[in-house]
Amino acid sequence: MSRLVQIAPAIFVFLWSTGWIVAGFSARLADPLWFLLLRFSMAAIIVALIAFVMKAPWPASRRDAAHAMVSGVLLHTIYLAGVWWAVANGVPAGVSGIMAGLQPVLTTLLAPSLAGEYIGRRQVAGVVLGFTGVILVLMPKIVGVDPSALRAIALPLGVNLFGMVAVTLGTFYQKRFVSGGDLRTTTAWQYVGAALTTLPLFLLFGEARAEWNLTLVLTMAWSVLALSVGGIGLFLFLIARGAVSRTAAFIYLVPAASALMAYLIFGETLTPVQLIGMAVTATGVWLATRPA
Repeated sequence: MSRLVQIAPAIFVFLWSTGWIVAGFSARLADPLWFLLLRFSMAAIIVALIAFVMKAPWPASRRDAAHAMVSGVLLHTIYLAGVWWAVANGVPAGVSGIMAGLQPVLTTLLAPSLAGEYIGRRQVAGVVLGFTGVILVLMPKIVGVDPSALRAIALPLGVNLFGMVAVTLGTFYQKRFVSGGDLRTTTAWQYVGAALTTLPLFLLFGEARAEWNLTLVLTMAWSVLALSVGGIGLFLFLIARGAVSRTAAFIYLVPAASALMAYLIFGETLTPVQLIGMAVTATGVWLATRPA
């Protein structure tokens, strides 16, 4: 178990970073809300089957199951559906990435009052450095953004920001009400809650649009198995094993890892400023995640 605790952050960052690649592929081939509805539904079935086969203990009461479902709504429905819908409706990827970088900042600000965690000067410095590094990594995607264009997409920007607030609150909710249960069964209930609440969003704002080909099949498979099962499982594992604020700091590494993947997969360039930003981010995360 101790070995898993040591390598879990690295695996989590790698898996979480592929979410941007998944979003890039899926946005070209399918409606985002339709894609997420199918993803959450499949994840719920797969995780529930795993729990049944492994004879995992289910929540002792309906209240525990309800807590898991609320956590799923915050961590999955509002966060992913909000961000994916916002990007599909005009929010530039760089701006969305900056908003994603707000999560560790909000988590650090709220941790003393919501989780009773001590936040030292070193951790605050790490959070500031991490956010600075994220801005440097995403600089090429921000420079070309027209401010007037941002005003024209005020609603998608608001939805994107609301998604970041939701995942931040969901992290605290998970730590307080859900982290004591079995990871397999609580995750299954989370995806049940996410699927049930994504359905009305899809009916109101989405459409059953998809270009089925090998790329979409592989994207869906990776999205369900690697992200919804593996990535989320590790995220919840890290929350249960450590402080919420330190777990959130690992998210700072996601834009840097995503930029490297985009360089390898899509042929995007890596500038010296981005490389400096990666180093700054890594330093910030190292400071923020060290025990107080």
